[in-house]
Amino acid sequence: MKKIFDVLSALFALCIFLVPITVVAILVKITSSGPAIYWSDRVGRNNRIFRMPKFRTMRVGTPAVATHLLQDPDSVLTPIGSFLRKSSLDELPQLWSILRGDMSVVGPRPALFNQQDLIEQRTVCGVSGMLPGLTGWAQINGRDELPVPDKVKLDLEYMTRQSFVFDLKIILLTILKVVRRDGIVH
Repeated sequence: MKKIFDVLSALFALCIFLVPITVVAILVKITSSGPAIYWSDRVGRNNRIFRMPKFRTMRVGTPAVATHLLQDPDSVLTPIGSFLRKSSLDELPQLWSILRGDMSVVGPRPALFNQQDLIEQRTVCGVSGMLPGLTGWAQINGRDELPVPDKVKLDLEYMTRQSFVFDLKIILLTILKVVRRDGIVH
């Protein structure tokens, strides 16, 4: 049931966001050098690495680390990078990952390949066996501001409470968070 919901939701979202996706791709391309899409190595189900697409918000050559680990994140943002991040439009290409089966609409956000502390803690508590999500329980309860142990606790809570109704609640709360721009650091 969840897989069917994921595919139908991703197809529906692609239909709705086709024009914005096209516009954002063009804007990224004309406001900075490099490709419109950045392919990030992420940790998926059972700690398998997969390539996750995002609209590129940082200059080509920026180190592949969590944004908060960069010395001066604002200095490497593209001219529209901050807007794309704050509006979450940079996440739209991940609909492709949902259609491919690498991600779900709701689940723990996929860790970067080099976030060893997060990967290890998720593995220990069994969260690593879940498909990562476009949004998740931890995402709406702190997003970028959460320390790793808190993020893992929320991921574990999601794993134990997972249901269709809970997923719908998370999707609706995500929409509210995006509209209000809550919990977005950069």
